Amino acid sequence: MFDRLVLFARRHVAPTPHDVNSEPQFTWRAIIVGLLFGTVLCFSNLWFGLQSGWISMMSLQASLVGFAVFKALEGVLSVPFGPAENVILQTTAVATATMPLAGGFVGILPALKMLDKDETNGVRTVLNFGELCAWGVALAFFGVFFGVPLRRQMVVKEKLRFPSGTATAQMISVLHKRDDPTDDGREETVGSVGSVDNGLRRRERRADDAISEESESGSNEPHEDIAKLGDSEWATKLIALGGSFAISGTYALLAHFFPLLTALPVFGSYVSREWAWNLMPSPSYAGQGIIMGLPTCTWMVVGACVGWGILSPVAKHEGWAPGDVLDWKTGSRGWILWVSLAVMIAESTVSLGIVATNEVVALAGRIRRGRNESSEDVDVETVDAQFLVPGWITWGGLAVSTAVCMGIMKALFNVPVYDTLLAVGLALPLAVLGVRALGETDLNPVSGIGKVSQVVFAGVMPGNLVGNLVAGGIAEAGAQQAGDLMQDLKTGHLLNASPRAQFAGQMIGSVFSIFVTAGAYLLYSRVYEIPGEQFPVPTAQVWLDMARLVNGHPLPEHVTPVAIAFAVLFVALPIGAALVGRSTSVHMKIGPWMVQKSTVQRWWPSGIAF
Repeated sequence: MFDRLVLFARRHVAPTPHDVNSEPQFTWRAIIVGLLFGTVLCFSNLWFGLQSGWISMMSLQASLVGFAVFKALEGVLSVPFGPAENVILQTTAVATATMPLAGGFVGILPALKMLDKDETNGVRTVLNFGELCAWGVALAFFGVFFGVPLRRQMVVKEKLRFPSGTATAQMISVLHKRDDPTDDGREETVGSVGSVDNGLRRRERRADDAISEESESGSNEPHEDIAKLGDSEWATKLIALGGSFAISGTYALLAHFFPLLTALPVFGSYVSREWAWNLMPSPSYAGQGIIMGLPTCTWMVVGACVGWGILSPVAKHEGWAPGDVLDWKTGSRGWILWVSLAVMIAESTVSLGIVATNEVVALAGRIRRGRNESSEDVDVETVDAQFLVPGWITWGGLAVSTAVCMGIMKALFNVPVYDTLLAVGLALPLAVLGVRALGETDLNPVSGIGKVSQVVFAGVMPGNLVGNLVAGGIAEAGAQQAGDLMQDLKTGHLLNASPRAQFAGQMIGSVFSIFVTAGAYLLYSRVYEIPGEQFPVPTAQVWLDMARLVNGHPLPEHVTPVAIAFAVLFVALPIGAALVGRSTSVHMKIGPWMVQKSTVQRWWPSGIAF
């Protein structure tokens, strides 16, 4: 399979009229480095996803680390490492790194494991290594195949922003001393990249949405400083990276043998014991915070304070959650989770609705004007057909991957094949809306997409919680995969990389990551209890609670009015954000102050982080 993909990708290496014929694109050195770095990220993402629900795409970091590796080896390379290779490297790394997200390893699989025995309908929900790999194969590909044809409309024709993909392209162009690809007249300028993490997507697996932060600064100086580093300085950077890795690894090892290190009672022994207020001084979380940026982390802190500092004590004091604070069923942890679920569903669903409304309005406008889309699309493609993914591979691959998904879900969980087909069929149009939202806002509302599927399948398969979770996972996976690929294709489009080569890198990374992620998940499951103290898997609990809710399970006592109040608030916030985005003013008046519009957007409250 790999050999065919390689031949398929390497058949052509120069996709545009630009002078890149002398530069390689698909190379094994780029693929191997992408797989290695992606594997490290995959283990990290699975760890963080099971612990907190957060994982990161790391496209910018992959391009930077890949460049650093080849910069340090520059003296022994016969062919210089070029920007198109870097695109393939980061595409492969991202495909490898995000399988815990796309494959449901941090959400759906733990949720299935957490089902009560009478909720499984006799289906075995704890999978062995081979079954985990089969599960990964079922979810890993149909979204990728479906995402390929969306490139023409959303990247080439409409030139949607896709801020993460654009930021990665700008980073790569600076590293390789090329002109800013957004300044050549082919693309809309999507805003300057003022810091290394600008435009970077963060994925929050409790809601499975992608969040990014726009930089306030209009300067490219940090990128330029990176480009000016000498060979010895790049080697020093790699040594620093290795040192940081060693420090973080040492902490993880010590914490395994001395669990106290993961929960320091810095607020006092009483609140530690009674209310679970502790500090986890993990270097890895510090690094994750650097990646996420200050606004996202700020709203996470606000959410933690509201949930654990106000709602949890109130629920416990009033007797609404009489059990242990950390108990999912009778404690305040499970009680406040319903409020969190209401917030995330409200925000992501409204965001999805805004995108759908805009799409309907735009379509109605085209019909009213009598525009013929097909005639306008002639010659819109900027890449020669020989460098594109052929249609027979796209649609044939979608059909085959859907059939494989149907067969595997039937074999693993006894889900009827027509129900799986319906789940895939529902996922695809919702994926279009998710990708469009991602292109415009850098937020992929896959949480809302997954929950829509759960609501639909509560009617299709009433009382079948296993089928409900599987259907939600299928919908989420399709939207997530299509969005991931579209960001990468935006990067490649700006840097004249071959979509065919990128597709091959994506497929290789996805196939490789199935086995890596399955092995990592099985390893963590054997060393730690899932769910347990080390891995509380909050995302899985959200999926499970939603499945139970739509299948008629009652809510905890007195949680309904509180959940509704917070849901109303976070319905209003994305609507407000949309209105701010449509404003043509550069500055906005907030009380007595005039604030830049970009600053308001950057610090706008995030329900996903909250």
